[in-house]
Amino acid sequence: MLVCVGVLTLVLGPLTTALGTATLDSEWDSWKTTHRREYNGLGEEAVRRTIWEKNMRIIESHNQEYELGIHTYELGMNQFGDMTVEEIAEKMMGLQMPIENNPMDTYVPGTLEKLPKSIDYRKLGYVSPVKNQGSCGSCWAFSSVGALEGQLVKTTGQLVELSPQNLVDCVTENEGCGGGYMTNAFNYVHVNRGIDSEVSYPYVGTDQQCAYNKSGKAAECRGFKEVQKGSERALMSAVAKVGPVSVGIDAMQSTFQFYKSGVYYDPNCDKENINHAVLAVGYGITPKGKKYWIVKNSWGEEWGKKGYILMARNRNNACGIANLASFPVM
Repeated sequence: MLVCVGVLTLVLGPLTTALGTATLDSEWDSWKTTHRREYNGLGEEAVRRTIWEKNMRIIESHNQEYELGIHTYELGMNQFGDMTVEEIAEKMMGLQMPIENNPMDTYVPGTLEKLPKSIDYRKLGYVSPVKNQGSCGSCWAFSSVGALEGQLVKTTGQLVELSPQNLVDCVTENEGCGGGYMTNAFNYVHVNRGIDSEVSYPYVGTDQQCAYNKSGKAAECRGFKEVQKGSERALMSAVAKVGPVSVGIDAMQSTFQFYKSGVYYDPNCDKENINHAVLAVGYGITPKGKKYWIVKNSWGEEWGKKGYILMARNRNNACGIANLASFPVM
């Protein structure tokens, strides 16, 4: 099983003027209040304060370089401020690499097809609100549900929020909060002949006994296709012609953990170490010519751009976004 683990780059050295001791004390207290943090004694708080300060330095250093035009994206402190990348990986991710792929189910684009320069399924009503998976490695379930919801809109015209908890509890090939893979989820919905709605099978963020009830069924699918591995052209075609697509990425960078805005590109991303499942809901290009994917995460709206990240497109398959892409067939 591959989950999000990696190295937290620590930018040590003297505090910058903007992060003086008094300022840090005030910001630490404010951050704790905002995110309702309480610790078991001064020892634990000291450890968390140290991690938070290191993360503040990373953010401050990066944003100084961003102002100089070195980076195309900005970082910001968020709810993960007192956590290391490794802790984020353990609690917030859980994409398992598939053992094998079926080439018969591969989506390959047409050689001469013309695709729109941009598309955003949020504006077309294909995408439900951003959710928060909590401390459960269920990113795969939220990614799967997002792709299913998109196809449900495409086939019925109705956007119904589907149940990631149904997948967490019932997809036996996956490990629930311990991780999983999207095609296993699509296959479950196919074999099970349905998936419940979020209303009838609400998310709790822990492993439970399977409680699927067909009276709550809101969608079904006939199978799935996997997008041609490593091809951003194929992924672009799938997004443009099919709808939102489940994708896997390497999210084991502190820059991803604290992404705030802009087009994300981190050369340290390892496209062979895919560890987090998200949803590609569109693509576009900035006025300055930076191409991007519109990606929906499942870490709540307070992360990133209200729960989304713009990831670099056509930059040598950055973060492996085209390596493990798939979508359900309805």
